[in-house]
Amino acid sequence: MDISDIAVEEFAEVDADTRVAKVRSLFERENLKGIVVMENGDCIGVLREKQLIQSHVEDDTKVSAIVRSSRSGGSPPKVGRHDDVREVCRVLVEGDVKVAPVYEGENLWGIVAADDILRAVHENLEAITVGDIATTSVVTITEDDHVGKAINRLREHGISRIPVVNESAELTGILTTNDIVEFAVRDEERQGSKDRRGEIDRMLDIPVYDLMSSPVNTITPGETVEDAVSVMFDNGISGLVVTATPDGADVAGVITKTDVLRALSLTEQESMNVQITNINLLDDLTREALVEDVTQVVDKFQEMNVLHAHVRFTQHKEKLRGTPLIRCQIRLRTTQGQVAGSGEGYGADHAFHVALDRLERNVLELKGVKADEEYRGQLLRKLNEL
Repeated sequence: MDISDIAVEEFAEVDADTRVAKVRSLFERENLKGIVVMENGDCIGVLREKQLIQSHVEDDTKVSAIVRSSRSGGSPPKVGRHDDVREVCRVLVEGDVKVAPVYEGENLWGIVAADDILRAVHENLEAITVGDIATTSVVTITEDDHVGKAINRLREHGISRIPVVNESAELTGILTTNDIVEFAVRDEERQGSKDRRGEIDRMLDIPVYDLMSSPVNTITPGETVEDAVSVMFDNGISGLVVTATPDGADVAGVITKTDVLRALSLTEQESMNVQITNINLLDDLTREALVEDVTQVVDKFQEMNVLHAHVRFTQHKEKLRGTPLIRCQIRLRTTQGQVAGSGEGYGADHAFHVALDRLERNVLELKGVKADEEYRGQLLRKLNEL
């Protein structure tokens, strides 16, 4: 499918120094799907009305602050008007954005949003089950854990939502980055007698239970991705917790709109699929070199079929001689579970190879554990034969 069938031309351009108040009025007066923010003739991001509302910034704030804070660094990805939908999904996932500018040659033609792509292909998602693409290595937090711990886990794993469980490891809620932002900027008129607004300095010590959303929208592994996307759209959310049964409380995974986009970007090529989030942070490290290095590690994992590799880069504010501190996470999804490695370094190349070394150690360790289990099984079988 050609992306021009999905992209829209209802957008406006504003300068990076434009005040948020003016941008809000543009959305109110015109039927815009997005606003492209320009700086020195270059696009630095695309702003959606929902994103503007969730930002909770003051009217005098420059719009550039919003689009820059929504990215981990680098320039926003660009899409060609006649690019294939699979390629556009890859660009959105690797650029870690939900909307991107669409160009015809050198000219800005329109914008394309992830939600519009999902709506366009919605009926074609019935052939894929939730279990096929959901993330099964799930990070959780308990009700009694502090919000500070939750924030650290969200940042460490590069995720925007985390299931909340009780002492029995049963699902009781979910905490998202939006929940945390909502609490931090809650309007005074929404305060109640037990509201903790004004205690922002103590927010990190607040129990997760106070901020989490409950009940949780869930789905089972056997349901279709079409059903999952329908639930997300119907409830205005971007992800679902996967449970073994419809009324179950055991967390079996998480599925997000990004997981669906990632699945749509896959091709039938024989080589392993590697997705990179925040690909613009690669600087001197090429995509080809990165894929080759990951593949070499995967080759040591031959007993397990590697279905997908995900490499995520995140830029920190700290710098050394102008080179930013980068965190890299590499995760392999295999037929026998997931294995990962992470590391930090100054520049993407350094961070990637630190993470790759740790991934390789974890791969070899898992391979050794598997070999030990096989040996133990063989030994038990021989003993039973005696």
